[in-house]
Amino acid sequence: MPMFQSLHISASALTAERLRMDVISSNIANVDTTRARFVNGEWEPYRRKVVVIEPRGEQFSSYLQAALGRTGAVGNGVRVREITDDPAPFKLVYDPDHPDAGADGYVRLPNVDPLKEMVDLIGATRSYEANVTALNASKGMLMKALEIGK
Repeated sequence: MPMFQSLHISASALTAERLRMDVISSNIANVDTTRARFVNGEWEPYRRKVVVIEPRGEQFSSYLQAALGRTGAVGNGVRVREITDDPAPFKLVYDPDHPDAGADGYVRLPNVDPLKEMVDLIGATRSYEANVTALNASKGMLMKALEIGK
C-alpha cells in the first residue's frame, strides 16, 4: 500500500460525507417549499434529494481478498456517483385556503420527512467523525515512522 493511500481514502470519504450533509441540510431547509420547479405548466413541490456514494475502483470482494493476503489490491476510497431525486410521492394535505391548493382543496407538500433527515444527518456526521479519526490515526503512524528514521 502506498504511504499516503490511507490519507487519500479518508479524504475522499470526508468529501463525500460533507456533500451528503449539505444535501440533507438542503432537504431540511425546503421542507415547506411548495413551488420548487415549474413542470408542464404548474408548480411542483420540492423533491427530496439523495446522495449515492460508491467505492472508487474495485468492489468489496477484491478488498476482502487483499485483506486475506490473496491479491495485491488496495482501496481507492469512495466517490459520489450521483445526487438523485427521491421518487416517493408528495404529501397531500387538505387546506383549501392555501394559495397552492388544487381544485379539490389539497396541497401537495414536499416528500421530505424532517425526522428521517435528522437521522440521516446524524449518520453522516458519525461517518465524518469516524473518517477524521482514521485520518488522524494514519497521520500519527506516519509521524511515528518519520521519528524512527531519526
